[in-house]
Amino acid sequence: MHMTDKTLKTKSSWLGYLSLFTSLSTLVCCALPSLLVLFGLGASVASALTFVPWLVQLSHHKTWVFVISGILIALSFVQTYVLSPRLMRTRGGACPTGDASCARAVRINKFMLWLSTVIYIVGVFTAYFLGPILTGMDAS
Repeated sequence: MHMTDKTLKTKSSWLGYLSLFTSLSTLVCCALPSLLVLFGLGASVASALTFVPWLVQLSHHKTWVFVISGILIALSFVQTYVLSPRLMRTRGGACPTGDASCARAVRINKFMLWLSTVIYIVGVFTAYFLGPILTGMDAS
């Protein structure tokens, strides 16, 4: 295996993990507390905030958290579905024939990317759209 192939796989893996981490941070910072309060579990949110007070600071910058997470997820999609296949076609395929561990790693990377996307969409909906929707329903 060429050093460039190994470097490419390492960078691809790190981008996948980073996009999953940032999308989970959007969920923890902004979406999960809102959902817990919605279900009447405000006391558990208050106790979580006393245990992890930096979540308050993170939620003050939620726009930046969502923007950075969205950019990283978009870059991960470009890496996974555009750049990697193009590079691998020139090198004879992403995985050598019969290499089950390589094929499994590609599937896991795609699964993590889609999981990150779903978590991100739930976070955006909860942080930015759920409140106005519930307020509008309450007013009518």
